[in-house]
Amino acid sequence: MTAQAAYWFLPAVFPLALFISWNDMRDMKITNKTVAVMLGVFAVLGPFAFGWELYLWQWLHFPIVLVVCMALWALRVMGGGDAKLIAAMAPFFVLTDIELILRVFAASLLGALVVHTLFRLTPLKRPVSQWKSWNAGRYFPKGFPLSMTLLLYLVYAAVYL
Repeated sequence: MTAQAAYWFLPAVFPLALFISWNDMRDMKITNKTVAVMLGVFAVLGPFAFGWELYLWQWLHFPIVLVVCMALWALRVMGGGDAKLIAAMAPFFVLTDIELILRVFAASLLGALVVHTLFRLTPLKRPVSQWKSWNAGRYFPKGFPLSMTLLLYLVYAAVYL
């Protein structure tokens, strides 16, 4: 990922990541429309961010990740919305950055779990007490850490690369 590519994607991904996080914590759902918008952002901005050759190669990430994630969904390892979101976000990630991506995801997952638990167990949740994620049992809204992973990856690329 280059800083130039990150600059192309960040203005569109930032509000979308916030919406995905909010919506998944509120309703425990990642909608098909949201996933389509994520893919649309890549479809429209990708050629400017990556150039045509890399842009076309990046599209291969989507079907490969979709098949793998749908298999994991069928095995009940992950939710369907999470699977679709991961596949829609896959073209944004450059494969050579896989170590960085996994580290950012691990940090995002731990951070989201801590923040969500902190809010759930304290009066901080009062303004959003109707969120379904507070009483979802063993299920956790992974749209929050997934969208934050993409956002933090792009911010990192914009600042450090």
